[in-house]
Order: sequence, then C-alpha cells, then structure tokens
Amino acid sequence: MEQLEFNIPQEDRAKWHEWLIEADICGMQTEMERGGLTAELLVSLYLERIHTFNPLLKAVLELNSDARELARQLDSERKETGPRSMLHGIPVLLKDNIGTADKLHTSARSLALAASTAAADAAVAGSLRQAGAVILGKTNMTEWANYMSSSMWAGYSSRGGLTLNPYGPGELFVGGSSSGSAVAANLAAAAVGTETSGSIVGPASQNCIVGLKPGAGVVSSAGMIPAIGSQDTARPMTRSVRDAAILLGAMRTSGSRGLPQADNRSSSNTDYTGYFDAGRVKSASYSGGRLNRKGLNPEPCYRLRVSP
Repeated sequence: MEQLEFNIPQEDRAKWHEWLIEADICGMQTEMERGGLTAELLVSLYLERIHTFNPLLKAVLELNSDARELARQLDSERKETGPRSMLHGIPVLLKDNIGTADKLHTSARSLALAASTAAADAAVAGSLRQAGAVILGKTNMTEWANYMSSSMWAGYSSRGGLTLNPYGPGELFVGGSSSGSAVAANLAAAAVGTETSGSIVGPASQNCIVGLKPGAGVVSSAGMIPAIGSQDTARPMTRSVRDAAILLGAMRTSGSRGLPQADNRSSSNTDYTGYFDAGRVKSASYSGGRLNRKGLNPEPCYRLRVSP
C-alpha cells in the first residue's frame, strides 16, 4: 500500500481521532454542517487509521488515490448547494467483488484478476456516488467468496493475505467472505459487503458490528462478480443500526432501474431510519468477553449499550 503524507496539524489530529472513535454518520454530518469538519479531513483521518492498523489486520488492500480530491469537490458542493444526502462526504469501503469505474481494481481478490478494472460502476457503487459518498477503497475478502475450496480459511486471498479480527488478531475467527474487520477497526465510516450465504451475518457476529441482510431483490447485484447470481446481493456493514439504515437507503435507490436482483417496486421510500422506535427498548447493556485464548486481554472485547 502506497505511503501518503498527512497534512493535518498535530493538535487537530489528536482531537479528531479521539472524536472519530465513537462517531456515527449523523454525528459526522452535524460536524460538517457546523464547519468544523470537512470531508477532506474525514478522508485523511481514515487514511491515517488505515496506514496505522491495516499492516496487521490486512482488511484493506487498495485505496482510491482520488479519494481526497473527490472529498474536496464534495466540500465545495456542500458550500454551494448543500449536501446531497446523509452520505455526502462520508468515506465508504467496498468489497472487492463490487465493480467501480475508477482506478481501483475489481478482482474478487484473485491473482488471476489482479489487473482487472470495471468498465462501469456496479449499480450499488453508482448509487453511493450519486448520494455523495466517497469510495475510499476496496476491502480484502475470501478469494472468489470462498467458492474455490472447502478448506480455504475465511478472509484469506492470494492478493491480500489473511484478514484478521481486530478484537483478537490471529486468535479470533474473522467470519465469512466479507470479513468485516475494516468496519470493526473503524477504517471507514461504513462498508458494503455481499452475501450469498452467511458472508454478512457471519462477519457481523464475529467482529461485533451491524450487518443488515435485506431480502434478495432489495438491492441490485448488477456489476458484481457473482458466486450464485440468484442469491448474491450487496448489503451494509456498519457500527450502528442507524448507520446501516442510512447506508441501505442509498443503496436501495438502484431498485428502480430494472437491473438484476432489483425488484420493480418504487424506490422512492428509502429512508429506513423512519422505522426506528426509540421507546421499544428503554435501556439495555451487554458485555461479551473474548474467548479464553492465551495472551489476550481478559477485559470484555465489546460492550453494547442501547438507550433512547
């Protein structure tokens, strides 16, 4: 992965990195509307996190060299005409079987397709760009979505090596082919994975993130490298339920295009956040400890808290 220079003053870097740990998409939009945060700064913060943590985790293999320039353009657009959507200026990672018509490769993490680029955006990639998201790069995945061998370890590819679970690198299972550790390690605000059978729900459970699996046909699979075309679909991977709803809303807009796996129902109602009922759960907390593995921190690896 190429080395980058980070033009962020040290005092700002420390402040924003601390804030970023628990930030969600709504919080990012609030700060950008206030003028304290820009999409360019947000992209730079995530790039720095990737360069710090990715050498160990191998969750991100390829970065979009145009990401910061795209972010600058979106910052200018925000000032002139306002944000396009809740994803305006938000950095998002895509699984490497989702085609993007840019400098990024689309290879299903196979050496056989290492030089392959897509002639056009996949439907979901185009929808995210239209919503104003910054495609930050491509994530590692199990090569060919683990349809090469019955014994291949989840998260391994010949191009990217083995993706590790950030809660126990090398000790805890990473999950299915979408891996998930990029979101768990907060290497982007959100990510888009794909699922044929378990490749979203598995990594979500193993990496303590939210993986939303809508029914087949809700999101178009056009432009994706398929495993089983009748089942494959792109799905959100985030660190909160609300973020998953926001991301799905932007992805769902492809449903009106008549593309593979996109139904013919109207896609005008894409604000899934309206279905939240804050009174449903007054308050709850849950702590989950790591498995009893040698050398791991005995403290709980995650704490989930829900409050109105």
